[in-house]
Amino acid sequence: MAVDVIIKEVAPRDGLQAQPKHLTLEQRQQLIEELAVTGLTELEIGSFVSPKAVPQMAGTDVLASQLPAQPLDYSALVPNLKGYQLARAAGINTVAIAVAATEQMNQANIRMSLEQTFAMADELLASARADGSAVHAYLAVAFECPFEGKVDPAVVLSQARHLMAQEPARLVIADTIGAANPRDVKTLMSALVAEFGPERLGCHFHDTRAMGLANVYAALEAGIVQFDSAAGGLGGCPFAPGAKGNVATEDVVLLCESMGLNTGVSMPALLSAVASLSDMIGAPQGGRAHYWLSNNSNRCAS
Repeated sequence: MAVDVIIKEVAPRDGLQAQPKHLTLEQRQQLIEELAVTGLTELEIGSFVSPKAVPQMAGTDVLASQLPAQPLDYSALVPNLKGYQLARAAGINTVAIAVAATEQMNQANIRMSLEQTFAMADELLASARADGSAVHAYLAVAFECPFEGKVDPAVVLSQARHLMAQEPARLVIADTIGAANPRDVKTLMSALVAEFGPERLGCHFHDTRAMGLANVYAALEAGIVQFDSAAGGLGGCPFAPGAKGNVATEDVVLLCESMGLNTGVSMPALLSAVASLSDMIGAPQGGRAHYWLSNNSNRCAS
């Protein structure tokens, strides 16, 4: 059956990278294995960053060598060309790279200027084109920056044009600190869809201000059918204290399936993975509909 909405599961990377409790490689492997059998089509397994900078992601190359034999696209985040080369060496052919829409966010996040960040992205995208690798280019803080405030949509459109000219497999508009609202999401994504079509566009929402799912709906209304999410709503942003985390995969699946859109995801299998994740983290995880889903998942089974 064709999938109407593509969900990229990011719990093993974006969900875990800021967790105070560092999961073992065995636990991360178990999480990947459980998520791989849920029917998801894309799964981000980790990142190829310095273990000194992000110790939670150490050993992603080991995980890449023992991925479950499932029909889904495994990917990893890379910070730069060196990380891209490490991912390639580990057998990962789909990578994500993040560039922030503002000067101060780039300086705070990767200690590079806006100009330097885009130059690095251009170099990486050129290498990927030559290698035949797929790149998901993320435009971070596309709605609001924790340092510079609201981001002008005209700036985002200009940056999107620049990135799309480099032919990424997908351009992902990211609400990194969970500050977007449905009206702004629909306006911006409608403009992007009108210019580029929906095929190579996606969205990444956080639920910091309880609007993550509403923003998913607004993007759907604009024609977007590719979304990032994290099982259990795991994750967050170090620049948004108290952030709930990524929009929960189970909430996105429930929203889409209740609207007649197919995600291909088995809700019982997904809830089982969330339960295991809760045990690993040592604290209950779950999206906004978790209680209802835990008692009615048979209604959402696929």
